[in-house]
Amino acid sequence: MGAGGRMTEKEREKQEQLGRADVGATLQRSPTDKPPFTLGQIKKAIPPHCFQRSAIKSFSYVVHDLVIVAALLYAALVWIPTLPTVLQLGAWPLYWVVQGCVMTGVWVIAHECGHHAFSDYSLLDDMVGLVLHSWLLVPYFSWKYSHRRHHSNTGCMERDEVFVPKHKDALAWYTPYIYSNPAGRLAHIVVQLTLGWPLYLATNASGRPYPRFACHFDPYGPIYNDRERVQIFISDVGVLATSFGLLKLASAFGFWWVVRVYAVPLLIVNAWLVLITYLQHTHPALPHYDSTEWDWLRGALATMDRDYGVLNRVFHNITDTHVAHHLFSTMPHYHAMEATKAIKPILGDYYQFDPTPVAKATWREAKECIYVEPTEDRKGVFWYSNKF
Repeated sequence: MGAGGRMTEKEREKQEQLGRADVGATLQRSPTDKPPFTLGQIKKAIPPHCFQRSAIKSFSYVVHDLVIVAALLYAALVWIPTLPTVLQLGAWPLYWVVQGCVMTGVWVIAHECGHHAFSDYSLLDDMVGLVLHSWLLVPYFSWKYSHRRHHSNTGCMERDEVFVPKHKDALAWYTPYIYSNPAGRLAHIVVQLTLGWPLYLATNASGRPYPRFACHFDPYGPIYNDRERVQIFISDVGVLATSFGLLKLASAFGFWWVVRVYAVPLLIVNAWLVLITYLQHTHPALPHYDSTEWDWLRGALATMDRDYGVLNRVFHNITDTHVAHHLFSTMPHYHAMEATKAIKPILGDYYQFDPTPVAKATWREAKECIYVEPTEDRKGVFWYSNKF
């Protein structure tokens, strides 16, 4: 057995296979006691080469993704317009979905730059991340710093930065009417996937409460300290430069040309970003802690690996190696699968994986994970509930 206790690697794999056969089964709650292992013990279980970053290898993934983006763009500009109108009605949505998925992979690489997992050179990481994220209208440094604080405080009710659950008494009066019926639940999911990301950047929606208005574009907002403000300005310049370029393209080719070629795939990127993050941190089996119970290791383990099928590779495995990512965020994505397999025996029941299909999981979590409440015997440990 691993140091985590209760399951061998083979038993864990058998449980995952059973989960795939019965995706409706809800996982047992994650343990909330202090783990019988340390971060150092987890790290020792991982082959040392998994922590080695290669700028050449990382750039190969950037080139790979951008070549596919360029090929899809060429198809949209040259091939799709030659199709009969009826076929174009199907070709454009196909382009939007596929291009949006590939661009999400680019987003993940830029996210890796923010973690200094792209190369051994911080300046290079920031340059690459700034260019890629600005292209996707993401304020690179702004998000890098707030996301770093998320990693430092994952699962903490007071200090986590995103998808911070609410207590029952903090819910709006109309909440039961939205979540207790399928139509309201579906509307919530649609709004979350379409507006969730821009609202988070602009208004800190679903983020931790601050004493005053918080915005990722505001260098003087409460999210950032004095040492970070110049870089927030740089992030804003990057987003503005991309916006200016889009305006020039719109003036040259038309507004709807930009919408078809760029804006709709970007909406797909934003939807995937919100959905991936939501499902990583929202699950009936995952605990949250207040300051009386929280510690970094238990918080980092309060996250869920998921299976997105073929999209796991398209998204550079940020979906099915998220537990390892939270433990060692400077590890490059191309070593994360090997690291995940290595740490499972150590983590035991502290490792959480749910093979439920994404659509079904999204619906279930939207239905069951409405607010959090403590258990009677552990007032500092909170679990999701939906009972009104």
